[in-house]
Amino acid sequence: MRYTRVVVFLLFILVLAACSGEEKSPSESEQPAEETSGEANGNENSSKDIEEIKQVATQLDAPWAIEMHEGKLYVSERPGAIVTITDGDQERKPVELEANLSQQAEAGLLGIALPDSFSDNGIALAYYSYEVNGTYYQRVVELEETEDSWQEVSTILDEIPGGQVHQGGRIKIGPDEKLYVTTGDASVPENSQDLESLAGKILRINTDGTVPEDNPFEDSYIYSYGHRNPQGLAWDENDTLYATEHGSDAHDEINLIEPGENYGWPVIQGDETEEDMVTPLVHSGEETWAPSGMANLHGNFFFAALRGESLMRFNPMNKTINTVLEDKGRIRDVYAVENGLYFITNNTDGRGNPSEEDDQLIFLQIPTNQLHDSNE
Repeated sequence: MRYTRVVVFLLFILVLAACSGEEKSPSESEQPAEETSGEANGNENSSKDIEEIKQVATQLDAPWAIEMHEGKLYVSERPGAIVTITDGDQERKPVELEANLSQQAEAGLLGIALPDSFSDNGIALAYYSYEVNGTYYQRVVELEETEDSWQEVSTILDEIPGGQVHQGGRIKIGPDEKLYVTTGDASVPENSQDLESLAGKILRINTDGTVPEDNPFEDSYIYSYGHRNPQGLAWDENDTLYATEHGSDAHDEINLIEPGENYGWPVIQGDETEEDMVTPLVHSGEETWAPSGMANLHGNFFFAALRGESLMRFNPMNKTINTVLEDKGRIRDVYAVENGLYFITNNTDGRGNPSEEDDQLIFLQIPTNQLHDSNE
């Protein structure tokens, strides 16, 4: 382990170049996004606080999601493994799945979630992409940890449409103990408006795979729709759900998610309006963030930016966006603890410029007083 100190300047509000970094060619994705003021208007002054950066794990292979349970960190890797990090030690175990992992862009072993019951039964939840006879799907499953591997033991939800891109993939257990799942439009924009399709949605599921009785649409897993490729979920202190979403060529979004609402894709984006469709709280205008995982830390939402190659902060009180850190390349996911954030780089996914130590799990300490001041 090594420790370094960097001065992290919280810059004037930035909104970075458009088009989801998930959809760029490798050469395009390698280019750093411009730092420029955009539609998420805000001019918070730079902070001179010095943060502590700690390298927690190295040599990760296209990592996608971070979870924590009883002091252990768990990181999923797209090629089909889960790495457990305990006091700096790394243990990688393969995940034995019933179907072949899809080799499509953005596909593989994606989101993971660890219920409270994980302590007792060793059962985790996971979202992965697979292929059967040339057709691509996603499924949500239970994985059981054994001495040498993780094994798929049951299916919670199957045949979520998959495509060449736009697989979604984030899964989170909400404050209501329901499982929330983000799905992309599977490269077919019309899927997002189709209430008979699970693509382009945020889903809400009982952890046994049944439909919650209080879901907004009868006998349907769909919680919200009209999404293009949402990849971040987080709740505030009032249990209000927020989501990040990849835009088309521009207009990446942060949305406040309400049950049953239509978030517009592909009919509207950015500031466009249409009856019975919701516009985002903030969007990136003609720039891009390519936002992925998101976490709430003391009322501030921190989210990973892939094409933007940064860790960014959304302040819901004044709807401003700030860049917190931007010297680690592509960032895929972020996980909040009391005194800071864990985040994973995503430079080995074929779209970045990996260093000899990539990919990495990194801890960024953030003083609580700095966060409180930002909400005033």
